[in-house]
Amino acid sequence: MAGRIAAIAAREILDSRGNPTVAVTVALDTGASGCSAVPAGASRGQHEARERRDGGKRFGGLGVRRAVANVTDVIAPALRGLPAADQAMLDSRMLTLDTSPGKAKLGANAMLGVSLAAARAAANETKLPLYRYLRQSLFTDVTGWSLPTPMANILNGGAHAGWSIDFQEFMVLPQQRSAAEQVRCGAEIFHVLGRLLARREQPVTVGDEGGYAPRLSGNEAPLKLLALAVRASGYRLGRDVRFGLDPAASEFYRGGVYRLRSERRSLHTDAMILRYRAWVKKYPIATIEDGLSEDDWSGWQRLTAVLGKTVTLVGDDLFVTNTTRLQRGIDQGVANAILVKPNQVGTLTETVAAMRLARSHGYQIAVSHRSGETTDTFIVDLAVAGQAEYLKAGSFSRGERVAKWNRLMAIAEQVAD
Repeated sequence: MAGRIAAIAAREILDSRGNPTVAVTVALDTGASGCSAVPAGASRGQHEARERRDGGKRFGGLGVRRAVANVTDVIAPALRGLPAADQAMLDSRMLTLDTSPGKAKLGANAMLGVSLAAARAAANETKLPLYRYLRQSLFTDVTGWSLPTPMANILNGGAHAGWSIDFQEFMVLPQQRSAAEQVRCGAEIFHVLGRLLARREQPVTVGDEGGYAPRLSGNEAPLKLLALAVRASGYRLGRDVRFGLDPAASEFYRGGVYRLRSERRSLHTDAMILRYRAWVKKYPIATIEDGLSEDDWSGWQRLTAVLGKTVTLVGDDLFVTNTTRLQRGIDQGVANAILVKPNQVGTLTETVAAMRLARSHGYQIAVSHRSGETTDTFIVDLAVAGQAEYLKAGSFSRGERVAKWNRLMAIAEQVAD
């Protein structure tokens, strides 16, 4: 007999930056239960669903007691008695409780915590690994198993590293055949990079996502360092390892231009596109995420026309895991991939809908963590279940990042078996 929701509990915990976030436990009448912990972003797109924060002095205004109360006092009574396996029904019921723009009333952090915990409870009841449960319940049109390529952010900048450089993330994308070898490759490059920085008397402290956060001269310098680290690690550029960029351009787009403070210059859209084109010729860049600002639609069209046939152009702030914005991108020929962050939209059902829409139009999928993370590894199972091309989980330090790479390797062993 399918389990029904008997109780929902929530509490305030800390994320990887030491800020409050929401943890939820959903218990079924069969005795099964599931837990989730919700992440938070530092650089958030203005079109994302809204977290519910308390304001005031406590935790600098970032407390989530109101979100916790919304789970226990509003959401729990409305969902009690419903079948946990009917994800669409659960999420739809929550959406009827909050019709405010961006889920601002209850908070996307409250709703997502319940949505993910219910899915995990239903998976635990079936005694299936989460990725297999998600495949058979939400991704029924997907066949076979192919694991996502790691996108590992080993050099941090922008809002994740005190604006030492303007661009937010410089990633390595290992190209080996197995997840274990990909993780090994990335970790080896990460440690070699640390030694290179130390020799240059650069700090080897890390940013929010576990990558190094050195003070460098301009936004191309990290690419030169990555190339050195790859070669010094014994890997071949372009064949064993490719690069990914996340400029997070919305963060430095002001007054119609891109203001690069570390270079003391401003560039218009076409100049930014020319820069990316030059770098793609010079370095093995496979992906560029948020290369332009979230509402620079005409610029995104030109960027896609110039690089869309050779580079995976990923929309993060551009699409915010939202089917309406993704459909606009599809209609206008903008980008060719979507970054998927469940907390950008607020429910698992809406997340899966964005992934399915992307897949149906030939857009690639990268499932991503947030800069304020927890040790919850749900996104790894989601990426595998939905056959995402990429998994973005940070660097190879900090427990909340490493937990996700370890989960990917564990799933790889199970799929191989």
